[in-house]
Amino acid sequence: MRKIIIAGNWKMHKTNEEAEKLARGLLEVVKPRDNVKMVLCPPFTALERVSKVIEGSFIELGAQNLFYEKEGAYTGEISPLMLKSVGCRYVIIGHSERRKYFKETDELINRKIRSAIQEGLIPIFCVGETLEERERGKAQVVVERQVREGLKDIDREGEVVIAYEPVWAIGTGRTATPETASQMHKFIRAIIGEIWGEVKAQEITILYGGSVKPENIDSLMSQDEIDGVLVGGASLDVNSFARIYNFQA
Repeated sequence: MRKIIIAGNWKMHKTNEEAEKLARGLLEVVKPRDNVKMVLCPPFTALERVSKVIEGSFIELGAQNLFYEKEGAYTGEISPLMLKSVGCRYVIIGHSERRKYFKETDELINRKIRSAIQEGLIPIFCVGETLEERERGKAQVVVERQVREGLKDIDREGEVVIAYEPVWAIGTGRTATPETASQMHKFIRAIIGEIWGEVKAQEITILYGGSVKPENIDSLMSQDEIDGVLVGGASLDVNSFARIYNFQA
């Protein structure tokens, strides 16, 4: 059975005090579910505070990015070792906002994924097409390139989670229909099968991200190919994210 992951990407939100309050609130209202992981990805500044709050609980900690070197003269960057030292288990890599605003390339993302795996972190590797690319019929071409380049020279034994996030649905209020998302997940799984074999393809967790909210979580999770979600804005509120974690499918 594939792991189901409900992950919250807090992006550039929450001071340390606000982050701690949100994490405590989730522990108060959410009960653990069999085979459903909750992962919180606060900003770097709040990682240690949140880590202390959730220590020993069913909630796991993730970061929103990393740099591929262990240490060095890389002003402003955070290494995988630093993330591990504050209790991180997961790290988001290749988010569309990193690709768009910070010009991250497939090659750079691949180096980050390899570094994360080598240091024992689990990458949440994001892929997805823009609205223009989808309207031009290039969605699968773009996603396949991102998957193949991002996983280049990575051993099948490495643990990776993939998140399909159509760029046109992130923060826009637009959501891919559950059927559209599921079709792309199936396509990604087929690519994984070609790269790492069918067994790995059936084991790998593929999340959906893009304006996920309490109103659409049940229909999204009713799809066999969707193994969880990567949530943005709706993860910033205790009750909203609790409802998403408690999806009914």
